[in-house]
Amino acid sequence: MVIVMQAHATAVQLEQVLSRIEALGFHAHVSSGSERTVIGLIGDERPIETEVFEVLEGVERVVRILHSYKLASRDFHLEDRVIELPNGVRLGGSAVTVMGGPCAVESREQLRETAEYVSAAGVRVLRGGAYKPRTSPYSFQGLGEKGLRMLREVADEMGMAVVTEVVTPEDVPLVAEHAEILQVGARNMQNYRLLQACGEAGQPVLLKRGLGSTLEELLAAAEYVLSSGNEQVAVCERGIRTFETATRFTLDIGAVPVLKHMTSLPVVVDPSHAAGRADYVGAIARAGVAAGADGLLIETHPRPAEALSDGAQSLDPAAFRNLMDEVARVADAVGRTTTFAAAAGAA
Repeated sequence: MVIVMQAHATAVQLEQVLSRIEALGFHAHVSSGSERTVIGLIGDERPIETEVFEVLEGVERVVRILHSYKLASRDFHLEDRVIELPNGVRLGGSAVTVMGGPCAVESREQLRETAEYVSAAGVRVLRGGAYKPRTSPYSFQGLGEKGLRMLREVADEMGMAVVTEVVTPEDVPLVAEHAEILQVGARNMQNYRLLQACGEAGQPVLLKRGLGSTLEELLAAAEYVLSSGNEQVAVCERGIRTFETATRFTLDIGAVPVLKHMTSLPVVVDPSHAAGRADYVGAIARAGVAAGADGLLIETHPRPAEALSDGAQSLDPAAFRNLMDEVARVADAVGRTTTFAAAAGAA
């Protein structure tokens, strides 16, 4: 259930509504937009009639939300949400944000070399895996805490923010010390203890869609973070498993506009994991921006043939720079700007 306050509702009227919600045994989630304040009821409100709140002063209307993702729903938060990072980068809104870097942190030298050309292209968010949950237990599993420290040090040198994956609830505090954005991978999308821990950390969360998950299930997973008090959530389409084997996964390009309709959370596309091959990444990235994505998550490596993880889908430096130019042109064609183009111009 969502309670929409009148445009000129007073603070006293808002407090009366909140007191009534608390008296009925519910928790309230308040979202203040530019024109309206919206209150979401947390709990099973089915036994409660809407008239209980409609009669209160300052209430414009009460809407029952039947989705399992109440707080993630655009019904609750009509305006597009924007995640603001400490270095000034905004994920969401009118600009397309790119997050670029290696699949895995292999060494400080490899990470710094990557960060240098990624930053030179204007990108201000460095991606890289310190903890790597791999299909095979014999594959490179990442450098762990050592990799986290490298990410933080190199990012600070370049004035960049960090996005990196967290794989267990116990690791959340440590990863949160070193990264601005906590990434929850596709295989952990429904790890509810992890989602709650990320929500309690209070830092931006990038939540990837599971390999066989519906969009409603993705937003229900986002609800775990939101209901923990953390509104800084972005969802990521990274491809789903289908019968097709020409690409690593099948990127559901239709998910982008559908998600933009279902939720006001920023929507990110990961063309690298969807493609599985570097020569397909550019086309998928451009399609994602044209479809309305707010951000791209791109894997790049100075020497992809030497990469310890996902080298086949990693762009080399020249290909990465070319893609940034192409993405900027596509964004301009659909009436968007790019945070990396602005940063590069300012430099």
